[in-house]
Formats: sequence, C-alpha cells, structure tokens
Amino acid sequence: AMTNREIRKSYIAVPDGIPPADEGVLESYMHRKPDSIIMREETSPDAPDAKPAVTTYRVLAKTATHSIVLASPITGRTHQIRVQFAGVGCPVTGDTLYGAESPHIIRHALHSWKTEFPHPMTGERITVTAPVPEDMRSLMNALGFPDFEE
Repeated sequence: AMTNREIRKSYIAVPDGIPPADEGVLESYMHRKPDSIIMREETSPDAPDAKPAVTTYRVLAKTATHSIVLASPITGRTHQIRVQFAGVGCPVTGDTLYGAESPHIIRHALHSWKTEFPHPMTGERITVTAPVPEDMRSLMNALGFPDFEE
C-alpha cells in the first residue's frame, strides 16, 4: 500500500504565522542537511540527493499571529511538513529544529490526526483517527483558538 501510495495521512499543525493562502500545495525538493544526521532542508532540484516533497494544506482557523492547518503529505520525506512550513515562514510552533521554542508547549505542535489505508485482505478503506492531544489543545487555547473542533 505504501509503494502504491494508497496510504493517506493528515496532520493537524499549529504554525507560528499564517501560510501564504488559505489552502494550497507546498512543492519543494529536500535532502539531509550536510552537517547533520537529523535535520533536513529544502534544496534545488538539481542537488545530487534532492527528492521531491509535496504537501497539500488547508487553513482551518487563524488569528493575527498563528493558524491551525490540516496538512496532508503526498510524498513521505522525513520532517517534510516541518521543513516546508518553515520554508514559507510559518515554522510549526514549538519546533526547536526548524523554528523556536514556545512557552505554551514543550514539543512541536504537529499531530498525526488521520490515516487512511486499504484493508490488506479485502481492500476496504480503513480510516483511523486520533484526537488532538491535550497539550496541543492547551496551546490552541493560549493562542486564541478556544473552540477548535477536529
């Protein structure tokens, strides 16, 4: 299912800032940062180890300084959502690798909310969701999103 791109994942993210449009597609090329075994970065398509990274997104709510975004990676690069949102000036809140610490949360505010895949035997579409964790709900409250519903 992974090879055939039949698995669909959706994440809820709280970026610092507001993406360039209320919905869109982030397309770039990524690779491992040369001096790190952990960090990734956007790069030119002609870099020897460049791999395409594509993420669709939709802004679910926004204030003057933050947003709540539903992000769905089409490709599956390591740290893809975090790197791409940082690349458009909206790093994920609390992301100390690609953004900055937050006084409201001790990790990056990115949650794997929904996964869809075909049942391996029947092919029936299975959907699994996980509620937004309490630390992210607390962050959303602190940032002015008291009534967020998934």
